[in-house]
Amino acid sequence: MRATLANLGVALQNGYGHNVSDYPNLSEQIVLNQEALQAFFEQVTEVNRQWTEQWGKFFPVAEPNQPMNVMHEVLHKMQHSQPEWLQSQSQFYQQQMDLWLGLIGAKPAGKVVEMDKTDRRFTAPEWDSPIFDYIRQNYLLTARWLLDQVNSPQFDEATREKMSFFTRQYIDAISPSNFAFTNPEVMKLALDTKGESLQEGMKQLMADMQKGAITMTDEAQFEVGKNLAVTPGEVIFENDLFQLIQYSPSTPQVYSRPVLVVPPCVNKYYIMDLQPANSMMGYIVSQGFTTFLVSWKSIEADQGHLQWDDYIDSGVIKATEVVREISKAEKINVLSFCIGGELVSTAIPVMKARGLDWFESITLMTVMLDHTDPGEIKHFIDWNLVRQRESQASGVVDGKELARTFSALRANDLIWNYVVNNYLKGKTPPPFDLLYWNSDSANLALPMHTFFLRNMYLENNLIKPNSFSLCGVPIDLSTINVPTYIFAAREDHIVPWKSAFATTKLFKGPLRFVLGASGHIAGAINPVSTNKRNYWVNDNVALSANDWFNSAESRPGSWWQDWTQWLVPHSGAQQAAPKKAGNTKYKAIEAAPGRYVKARLA
Repeated sequence: MRATLANLGVALQNGYGHNVSDYPNLSEQIVLNQEALQAFFEQVTEVNRQWTEQWGKFFPVAEPNQPMNVMHEVLHKMQHSQPEWLQSQSQFYQQQMDLWLGLIGAKPAGKVVEMDKTDRRFTAPEWDSPIFDYIRQNYLLTARWLLDQVNSPQFDEATREKMSFFTRQYIDAISPSNFAFTNPEVMKLALDTKGESLQEGMKQLMADMQKGAITMTDEAQFEVGKNLAVTPGEVIFENDLFQLIQYSPSTPQVYSRPVLVVPPCVNKYYIMDLQPANSMMGYIVSQGFTTFLVSWKSIEADQGHLQWDDYIDSGVIKATEVVREISKAEKINVLSFCIGGELVSTAIPVMKARGLDWFESITLMTVMLDHTDPGEIKHFIDWNLVRQRESQASGVVDGKELARTFSALRANDLIWNYVVNNYLKGKTPPPFDLLYWNSDSANLALPMHTFFLRNMYLENNLIKPNSFSLCGVPIDLSTINVPTYIFAAREDHIVPWKSAFATTKLFKGPLRFVLGASGHIAGAINPVSTNKRNYWVNDNVALSANDWFNSAESRPGSWWQDWTQWLVPHSGAQQAAPKKAGNTKYKAIEAAPGRYVKARLA
């Protein structure tokens, strides 16, 4: 061991581009004191061991018949690629030593690793002090090294993806910005406030523990029906699954063919009706469309038996039936969002089998039907989870569980940012309507959700004609031939845009695909009034996704304008706006937004 350390001392002299003898004190500590050096590397090795051990805990449980889990596979392959791994380790230790030498003044301090300028965790000037700059660079250097190991070509693509995702989750969690004593901003604020910031942070932490969720906005500033979901309308039908809202017209003339909006059932519908300035529902009504919306109920314990079939039969089909009766229109247009689009798409074959040709057009807004590449959310879904849930006849999937999963896809923005702001700095986050909605979760029936995970994510059955049945009807989406408008968002982390584009290869009717800037929500909810961002259009949907984008035209502003222009030819003639909601059979039950959307999880 001593001989090895002596050789390492020579390597230190020759490998760093610096002669250790240039620093007499350091030479004594590193080269001559071999026991200290040995202890140092033993400590590094132990830290690496603990890190690897904790790292492995982040991976989902493997399938029972899988010979080894992902972590075992990685370690096994590392053992068979020691030269490459040792070379990487040597470079890593060299960079760490350069960083340390710069801190103690044994060599000029410099940037061993460059920080991503978009990383807001370390941009405050307090991080520029020598000790905290060392902590920052040490973390970034180690994070980069670990990701390099994961992304090594020695692993297959599936393993690399899974390893990379959960490694980034772990790296984000152990950031020095997330801990009080290694975050100079937190320490300075604590000193300035004589500890009051930490005390207030503890109060907020205890309150959130009681609530079971991280507070992302000043929730006292919002109330559904008061300053959220305020587009005027009436609930004109309800059952145990949804309420149907008919919005009050805001124009003297309306199109004869109405629009039914089917939002996702995993969240409250009012993401589409936040405040007047950014309400998609308000905009649709202002364009002269008679507009109805499905407000899904957050599932209660006695509804835990509900199946996907129920959401089709008692949900989509029933809502369509009521809208047709009230509007006296033979066909209607349907706008669906996220999982609402999967409900609408799977309802159409059932309706066709029953002779119900009720849809003039459908719009799929950030909807994924082809799950070949479902994005990073796939790492949270495995066969063990599905099989365990399939063994239960009924149950409720807690909406907070779903919200935590979606937040984990953007952990720095939607988890750790608030841990630092709320608990370490003791601050109340500013009011933000979108984040209030994000925290207002809804429960799902367990059988319905489990069916969704198996058939859509794990088996990708929506692209396999007649691979399963709903309401007694084999489902074949390739028979859908109604005019379809497909919107996707370029930076969507829940529905990757190329997966949404794949629907153009599945449906057979006239298709228009439009790609918006930004992500799943900000890309979709992009009001015309602000004229932000841009969107891409290209009539040739026969191209591949990449070729479509490369030859697409970029247009400024909101895609909503393009959609309404597309929808008008499918909306019939204009007629006088109805004076009141409903009809003699379906009378107003209560004012919008209704009771269902106001219910909050305990």
